[in-house]
Amino acid sequence: MLTEASLSIWGWGSLGVVLFLVTFGPFAIFYFAFYILCFVGGGFVVTLLFGKNNSEKYLEQCEHSFLPPTSTGIPKCLEEMRREARMIKIDRRLTGANIIDEPLQQVIQFSLRDYVQYWYYTLSDDESFLLEIRQMLQNALIQFSTRSKEIDWQPYFTTRIVDDFGTHLRVFRKAQQKVAEKDEQAKGSAEDLVETFFEVEVEMEKDTCRDLVCTSAKEEEGFLRDLCEVLLYLLLPPGDFQNKIMRYFVREILARGILLPLINQLSDPDYINQYVIWMIRDSNCNYEAFMNIIKLSDNVGELEAVRDKAVEELQYLRSLDTAGDDINTIKNQINSLLFVKKVCDSRIQRLQSGKEIDTVKLAAHFGKLCTVPLDSILVDNVALQFFMDYMQQTGGQAHLFFWMTVEGYRVTAQQQLEVLLSRQKDGRQQTNQTKGLLRAAAVGIYEQYLSEKASPRVHIDDYLVAKLADTLNHEDPTPEIFDDIQRKVYDLMLRDERFYPSFKQNVLYVRMLAELDMLKDPSFRGSDDGDGESFNRSPTGSINLSLDDLSSVTSDDSVQLHAYISDTVCADCDPYAVAGVCNDHGKTYALYAITVHRRGPNSDEIWKTYRRYSDFHDFHMRITEQFENLSSILKLPGKKTFNNMDRDFLEKRKKDLNAYLQLLLTPEMMKASPALAPYVFDFLENKAYSKGKGDFARKVPPLIQKTDSDPEHCRVSAQLDDNVDDNIPLRVMLLLMDEVFDLKERNQWLRRNIKNLLQQLIRATYGDTINRKIVDHVDWMTSPEQVADSVKRFRDSFWPNGILAETVPNRDKAIRMRTRVAGKTKLLEIMPDELKHIIGAETTRKGILRVFEMFQHTQLNKRMVYVFLEGFLETLFPQYKFHDLFNKLHSRSRQMRKYKQRLQTAPPAPLQKR
Repeated sequence: MLTEASLSIWGWGSLGVVLFLVTFGPFAIFYFAFYILCFVGGGFVVTLLFGKNNSEKYLEQCEHSFLPPTSTGIPKCLEEMRREARMIKIDRRLTGANIIDEPLQQVIQFSLRDYVQYWYYTLSDDESFLLEIRQMLQNALIQFSTRSKEIDWQPYFTTRIVDDFGTHLRVFRKAQQKVAEKDEQAKGSAEDLVETFFEVEVEMEKDTCRDLVCTSAKEEEGFLRDLCEVLLYLLLPPGDFQNKIMRYFVREILARGILLPLINQLSDPDYINQYVIWMIRDSNCNYEAFMNIIKLSDNVGELEAVRDKAVEELQYLRSLDTAGDDINTIKNQINSLLFVKKVCDSRIQRLQSGKEIDTVKLAAHFGKLCTVPLDSILVDNVALQFFMDYMQQTGGQAHLFFWMTVEGYRVTAQQQLEVLLSRQKDGRQQTNQTKGLLRAAAVGIYEQYLSEKASPRVHIDDYLVAKLADTLNHEDPTPEIFDDIQRKVYDLMLRDERFYPSFKQNVLYVRMLAELDMLKDPSFRGSDDGDGESFNRSPTGSINLSLDDLSSVTSDDSVQLHAYISDTVCADCDPYAVAGVCNDHGKTYALYAITVHRRGPNSDEIWKTYRRYSDFHDFHMRITEQFENLSSILKLPGKKTFNNMDRDFLEKRKKDLNAYLQLLLTPEMMKASPALAPYVFDFLENKAYSKGKGDFARKVPPLIQKTDSDPEHCRVSAQLDDNVDDNIPLRVMLLLMDEVFDLKERNQWLRRNIKNLLQQLIRATYGDTINRKIVDHVDWMTSPEQVADSVKRFRDSFWPNGILAETVPNRDKAIRMRTRVAGKTKLLEIMPDELKHIIGAETTRKGILRVFEMFQHTQLNKRMVYVFLEGFLETLFPQYKFHDLFNKLHSRSRQMRKYKQRLQTAPPAPLQKR
């Protein structure tokens, strides 16, 4: 029964399937399955939506019946979030000066637009983040502006920058010397020079080296990030600084968007060369200077670039179809270009073959030298300098110094007698006083050079010396009183084989010709008949004698001298002046009261004398120039041009000067230099101190040249007090000239002449108000108008016409090389002839080209930029020990590690007895 039922079901089922397939076709089964699936899916969706709605209603009912009530803050936050974002108002005032705030706001706007907005708007339309960054930048600028207004920028611009630049130049000069000493035959590469430069920097700075920052892009970016992080910490409120996202954004904008591009631009040698040419654009090109640069160039790239340009110009001129007068002009141009091409080819061939020859050595051994007369040598600064060096080597310096001193006496006597004559015409009588001074000066010359006690003595005919002594005893001195002996000394120097004849065979004579620019032309341009180019000037050997003799007190071991500064008091000054500060004809200065106690076998004296700081300085310059060993022992307190009347400063200077006196008067010091006693007694005597270090030094020139070996291994600021006058421009110009032209190696007579020339130039240009003018100029540089102008130039350089400047492609190498040649030519053109006449044409050229070569290395330029930046920040934040911070940031330097290893492995220096 069951079997039959089962068969019946299968039979009817099979029949139904067959009939379905016959009726609807073979694909009907797939449609049927699809309909069933849609039915099931639709039912599931309906059930899900129904359950979700019911669940939400149930949960809403349960929330109010079972959960505790929420705080009122959460609904308010939700409500604020649902509202449309409101505009945040930002105060646009930054510095308090509208002319500065406007371009600064534009810089901020452009920075945000080009470094943040272009990617931020792809993530969000909410501008609150951008406004927060803007507010943070403004807060930093406000704090920076406030701090800048509290700083006195005069010491930074007048001292710190000069020190940094001069030290950088000194390091470069020493690096050049080291590279040259390593291999005199092979020319050192630029990489060797950079490596040696940072080795010398470590030796000079001792505690820091910037090689990694200047040579590694990765280290440079890390240094700038760390520096910006420190600045943000100092400038931002604590809340803003703790916001890491904002801080990192601002840090990257400052470091990579502003500082790094600016430093790269300022360090680019090609940019510097273009700027030099633009600065002296008013100067016309000089053919002679251009040819000198070509002949002196040791860079094959420069010569090839000039030669290729000359060939290009030759092809253009030869292609022109001209006639008449123009053809002569074109022929002259073609001949000039052919000559330039020939010189370049010859120079390139010589450099590539390694046959570079020193012109001075070549002329000394094989060249035919022109003859410079002795009388021309004696009246020319440069020539006299070399002749003086030679006379010192041969022991004939006394003859030359006597001749120079007599020349100075003649000039001084003529001036004094002319003044005396004019006063007699006006009815004023001072005959005895003037003649007494002249007699004292004449007697001083006689005692120093001609008397039996003179050392060294000028050996001359005895009857001439006796005749002079008799004239001095019975007649009034005249300007011509020494003429007979001076002529005799001149003839002796001219004809004696030890002096002028041998000088013409010495290498110093060849160097003199090189400095006079006479090696290239065998004809002497300063002939005996007075048609010379540069030998008809007034005698530079003229010496203005000091008419006040030194004290004749001699050193005595039985006499003990003690002195100390008891007070800073005012004597014979303005009665309304502050105690210790005097006012004389509008000049304010401090006066120090020195109590002196001298003990002898039969006497005991105490007195007071009064001295200014300038008196101490003059006295210090006298003794350190005459006694070389004292310069490394005695250290006079430094000068301070501005705010030097402050009470705290005067008290500190008083203590320092006291320490100076106690060290000077120690028995060991006096025994070590017995000849020092007359100088000390003269300074401490109860009388008006007679200044005149310059006159004194001219009267007794040092017979031994200064070596200055130790100062070469320290910063330039160690020599800031080398001058007599407390004069900023003189100090600055002397320091720069010392480093540019390497004058420390020259004799002191030359340096005094340079100082006198600079003093005359400054006084003729500005008079006695030069310091005031410099103060005014610094104030003008930091005025709102100039700061606004600097910000505008920065804005226009980075965003010309409001659009971010594109990266300037590197110019073609040939163009950059020709720019170098043009820059060197321009620099040589602007050098005044007066400077060449004082220090020499060759020294001038070498100094100028050394400075120019220093700027041709990107790594070294970066070092100088970072040094200026560090000095700026140390001045801006003096209380935060930025110097120690920079030492830590540069502590990973490879050169520093090498230097410390050398110190650890070096044997200890032997102790020296004092």
